[in-house]
Amino acid sequence: MNIKIVFVNLLLLLALFSCESEDVDLSQPFVAAFSSTSYNLGTIRESQEIKVVFSETAASAGVVTIKATAVNAAYKTDYETIPSAENGFFEIPFEAGDTEVAFTYINRIVLPFDEEDNDKAITFDVVKIDYNSQNSIQGQTSTVVSFSVSNGATLFPETGGPNQGNQVFIDLSTELMTTSRRDKWDLGFYNGEQFRVTINGSLYMAAKQLNSDNIDAVTPASVQPYFNQVAIGTFEASNVNYIDAPNGNIAQTAIAEISSTPSDNKVYLVNMGYQIGTDVPPPGSVAIAGNSRGWKKIRILRSGDNYVLQYADLNSTTHTEATIPKKDTHNFRFFSMVTNSEVTVEPEKNKWDLNFTVFTNEIVGSGSYGYSDFVVNNLKGGVKVYRVNNSDPEAFGKFARADIDNSKFTDDQRIIGADWRDVFSGSAATDRFYVLKDVDGYYYKIRMLSFVNPAGVRGYPKFEYKLVQ
Repeated sequence: MNIKIVFVNLLLLLALFSCESEDVDLSQPFVAAFSSTSYNLGTIRESQEIKVVFSETAASAGVVTIKATAVNAAYKTDYETIPSAENGFFEIPFEAGDTEVAFTYINRIVLPFDEEDNDKAITFDVVKIDYNSQNSIQGQTSTVVSFSVSNGATLFPETGGPNQGNQVFIDLSTELMTTSRRDKWDLGFYNGEQFRVTINGSLYMAAKQLNSDNIDAVTPASVQPYFNQVAIGTFEASNVNYIDAPNGNIAQTAIAEISSTPSDNKVYLVNMGYQIGTDVPPPGSVAIAGNSRGWKKIRILRSGDNYVLQYADLNSTTHTEATIPKKDTHNFRFFSMVTNSEVTVEPEKNKWDLNFTVFTNEIVGSGSYGYSDFVVNNLKGGVKVYRVNNSDPEAFGKFARADIDNSKFTDDQRIIGADWRDVFSGSAATDRFYVLKDVDGYYYKIRMLSFVNPAGVRGYPKFEYKLVQ
């Protein structure tokens, strides 16, 4: 039987994967491609697994031959591979039943990186496949390891399954994903020009300003009438007053801007929201909210360029105090009133583009409401997104630099949001994709592929993106 071995880009590979069958039809092309077209040296501290994935399960054993071409980089001095590429080539065998092969890239460049390292690059090309006695190759596929920005990838943010216990911050230019438990923090102290404090909407927190400026005088009895109001999902339009503006406008936080005049800074009643859920829901459902985290009272003051946080349980007649200085490398400094400590959550403000998270949004006319599988862009860091509506399956692949419309970028962090998935069908929308402009001026096109695993369990998002050139 005559078998064609064809190399195509990852986009076509994904299309082929969607048509998988248990029976291997050898009359169809056996397609192989790198799972990522580029890797950034700045994120490879020790080693990086690099995969070549197949369009179908291999029907028999074979061998993939890869060529390594280095520019301004020396083998063993700057990099190595397993298997060895000391002679410029290496082979990776595979067996019947395999769906991919992989090799290990080992970084030998010593930290910290110097400017002279910036021009180092290693290109890996698949140059031959021995499979069912056929050697025919049409086209070529490659990946580059360098300090340049990513050309694109398919990523699987680990949001934590149906409980979605994680917030995942993603930098598209480096393919770096930073995962943080969403119950790690309660308050975020803004590092920009304004003195603003955000509450953790991923836990469904809410806050109401009180008339008092004496935190120790506030008692459970004095705030009891507000317990049913200061909450998420009450379907009262007025409860949006107790959450941060879902569009990401820092000037519209539930907590008013912190004044340099102490008496202007009132005490707030804070609904601490819910613990991360632990129930195991049926496939297709989520269990986001666990037990209530209770209530706190807080008051926030200024001391020069520092925030001064006062906080306590409602029945306490004394309070704890913490000073949080601004740090302009990040959007926020985060604090946990549970662990009584400052915590690290987000990467630096210019080192992330998207955040996969549980989110407090608004249903217009019905107030605040909690959403799972939500995606926000780093608006405060300067990242903007707009949506392209097009049901043509080839539109995403064809979208080019000339098609970008900068007038469509908006000051709203929810452009991807939750509209990309249909919770009833369990599938991602196929009639839209997104264009993102990062802080360095690079444009990426993004399409959401899934939010369930093969068993239909929620909390397993998958998306693809490409650099628009």
